[in-house]
Amino acid sequence: MTNQPKILAFAGSAREDSFNKKLVKIAAAGAKVSGAEVTYIDLKDYPMPLFNEDLQLKEGLPQAVIDLKTLMKAHQGFLIACPEYNSSITPLLKNTIDWVSRPEAGEAPMALSCFRGKVAAIMAASPGGLGGLRGLVHVRSILESIGVLVIPEQTAIGSAYQVFDENGNLIDGKQKEAIAAIGARLAEVTTKLSRNAS
Repeated sequence: MTNQPKILAFAGSAREDSFNKKLVKIAAAGAKVSGAEVTYIDLKDYPMPLFNEDLQLKEGLPQAVIDLKTLMKAHQGFLIACPEYNSSITPLLKNTIDWVSRPEAGEAPMALSCFRGKVAAIMAASPGGLGGLRGLVHVRSILESIGVLVIPEQTAIGSAYQVFDENGNLIDGKQKEAIAAIGARLAEVTTKLSRNAS
């Protein structure tokens, strides 16, 4: 399709059987149906030390950071599913954002080249009753503060131990439709913004 949006999908969890990895794949399928080119990645494939500016000054950006920044800059939209840790964002996702927000050689200190002008959709699944909703508040705030347009549509699914089948699909058809619709909406918004920018 013309101006086909490129969307990067990932979860803020390294756990192999993560509910949020399953969730974001459902949203990714919705984005694909709506015409987006979607790339799914696992953040555990981009291992990064705990962010430390002294480490960056001494050794530069780790290769995993450079690789992920390159990938993020090549996409216009992000689908992000994130568990809630103590009512907030996961350490993995926060550390990833902190690293990839750092400038590469030749970039201005606050270039935020991975984030400015990008569009994102966020969602969560959690064993708790609120489904990770409190953590999404912080994820949205962080992303918006670094230049990302986060679409209003979001879903937090509680009782996550009980809502997925053995194939990683949501058992409740309405929940599955709601998550796929978020991916579709992200594809729609990203496409419109790409057309306006061209």
